[in-house]
Amino acid sequence: MRGYITFASARATQADSLGAAITRIGDEVRRQQADGAFAGPGPIFVGIGASLAAACAPVWTLRSRGVHSWRLGSGDFPLPFPADVHPIVGISQSGKSTETIAVLDSVDPALRYAVVNSDPSPMSDLSDHVLSLGNIPDSYASTIGYTATVAGLGMIADVWAGGEVDPGWAKLHELFRWTEETVGARAAELAATFDGVSTADFVGAGPSVGSAEAGALLFREVARIHAAGMSTRQYLHGSMESAGDGVHVLFGDGRELEVASTLSGAGHRVILISGETVAEGPHLQTVKLPQVAPSQRAILEALVMQTLVGEVAHRHGVEIEEFVFHNADTKVDPATVEAPQ
Repeated sequence: MRGYITFASARATQADSLGAAITRIGDEVRRQQADGAFAGPGPIFVGIGASLAAACAPVWTLRSRGVHSWRLGSGDFPLPFPADVHPIVGISQSGKSTETIAVLDSVDPALRYAVVNSDPSPMSDLSDHVLSLGNIPDSYASTIGYTATVAGLGMIADVWAGGEVDPGWAKLHELFRWTEETVGARAAELAATFDGVSTADFVGAGPSVGSAEAGALLFREVARIHAAGMSTRQYLHGSMESAGDGVHVLFGDGRELEVASTLSGAGHRVILISGETVAEGPHLQTVKLPQVAPSQRAILEALVMQTLVGEVAHRHGVEIEEFVFHNADTKVDPATVEAPQ
């Protein structure tokens, strides 16, 4: 990656950068597929934080195609990783995530795939198959790095086991720009929902669970709001009972509509992000998104979160470019990583 840029700068150039990245990544995915990659048993995606969230919709796509696939938190299981036939796809924008590198390093080199923005990097040096996003300059709280990662993983999910890159990717940058303009025009109005609150729930269904997780992470990082991300069904099984003075951000076109109605009807603040047309109410605001494939939808959902969190941080007087805590053990020092034999 060619250095960090400000959150505002990354968002201002994201539509063009994403459009270029989608073309570049698509060509590379097709080339690697022709060379024999992305074949055989379905992949296990491993990552941490936003990288783990980015794999949600791609896993949904693969399983919808009948291909077994999983996503696992790379720091949540003992190592070495159990011997298996499934390729391991490590995800890390920096290519330096300690936990993910450790997982890849514990498996057969022939099974190692890496999706990174920074290349070369410790993770790409360790892997036989590397999909580089192109060293795109990104913000500290990731914007284009995240959306391009979803695009890369989404296209891998499209082509795995003989599939083809979904034609919708070619038009996504146009929908991205339209969504950016539409939501941007309402950013202040939507952000006002967060005035005076310190907590937020982010809830999504199926492929949008990753958007709920990424949205909660972004609001913690950027706006310093205590936030939780979870699936709709998990939310219904008890977590919804603590609904109170916070904001409830829902992603989905099914049960989420009823949840939005129930919460807002009880006086709780709700923002519903859906592909369906839903009437707004005193406590309910809606953002309608185009109907697109799951990974493409996840990118548009991420854009809504980026737009919203930027405005919320501004209203709360939070400096976006500064993190409160710096942990020295989450990224490896490239000098300490041995080259593969």
